[in-house]
Amino acid sequence: MTNEQALENEIQAKGLNAPRLTPADIDAAIVDEVYFTAAEATAHDRAMSLTTYNAIRTLTFCVLVLRNGFTVTGESACASPENFDPEIGRKIARENARNKIWQLEGYLLKQRLHDASDLEIEF
Repeated sequence: MTNEQALENEIQAKGLNAPRLTPADIDAAIVDEVYFTAAEATAHDRAMSLTTYNAIRTLTFCVLVLRNGFTVTGESACASPENFDPEIGRKIARENARNKIWQLEGYLLKQRLHDASDLEIEF
């Protein structure tokens, strides 16, 4: 079980039912994802030294496309090229991008709650 799921279980067990975001809400905000390394992104742009290529071939990017078309990015870098694994790089980059969605969706929820409270006050 992930830390995120353990926290979600604790929230539910304590009956905290006020409007909030859930991991499922965050996942539902994502409609597509794209991965690439910095080396792949620059391969057609210019010639580069072997040193530069080796430095950027382990830098992985994830672009998450959200429901409204907004994009969120995450990245992962490998200090030792010998440890580079593309699948692990993609997982870490995706997690870093996904973590950014919590702030964005949290802001939207807070704004909706604020707008709703303004409507309740108005006569």
